[in-house]
Amino acid sequence: MKDILSGDQLLITLEALSNPFRLKIIAILHQERQYVSQLARELGISRPLLYLHLQKLENAQLIKGHHEISKNGKAMKFYELSSFSITLDEHLIANVADSLTIKNRKE
Repeated sequence: MKDILSGDQLLITLEALSNPFRLKIIAILHQERQYVSQLARELGISRPLLYLHLQKLENAQLIKGHHEISKNGKAMKFYELSSFSITLDEHLIANVADSLTIKNRKE
């Protein structure tokens, strides 16, 4: 993940981290990379639901996915954790506030 976040990227990241399943996915991938079926079994959720969570994390650049072919010729999608560190404090928020895109703002 980039060292300097825009306001919009910070919001995407915080949204991605605001779900218990996504936090569990990060914790699991912190230990080792895993493929989708393995992750779904470990979390006890369906693969379609897992893919929604993985997409949020990938859009926030917190994880990376890639395909591999197993020994028996089956395509498998593996995910691994991207290295990241975010110091969330008043300084970060003040620094990124001007770069926020605010749509349909009601006053």
